[in-house]
Amino acid sequence: MPKMTFIERDGTRHEVEAPVGLSVLEVAHKHGVDIEGACEGSLACSTCHVIIDPEWFTKLKDPSEDEEDMLDLAFGLEKTSRLGCQIVISEALDGLVVKLPAATRNAGK
Repeated sequence: MPKMTFIERDGTRHEVEAPVGLSVLEVAHKHGVDIEGACEGSLACSTCHVIIDPEWFTKLKDPSEDEEDMLDLAFGLEKTSRLGCQIVISEALDGLVVKLPAATRNAGK
């Protein structure tokens, strides 16, 4: 089973099992990682904003226009920011590393 690492706001690293087919948001919730996901993955907020390790960013599919629009509302946006609900785990993402932003902003619906 693929694994991924979450880097918490305080720098603590958590390596967890990341089942194929689940989103980064779903993996976070499965393992008690503090990502809100207020819209439950419906692409209507930016509370599952994560910062992708630069090594992994280019391995992801490009974000949709809708995701980019929601990212514009995210707090602490960085060049490698993505929404966790839009990244689906595959074998190719075994080892993915994501960092939680310093804070979140719920500006969705």
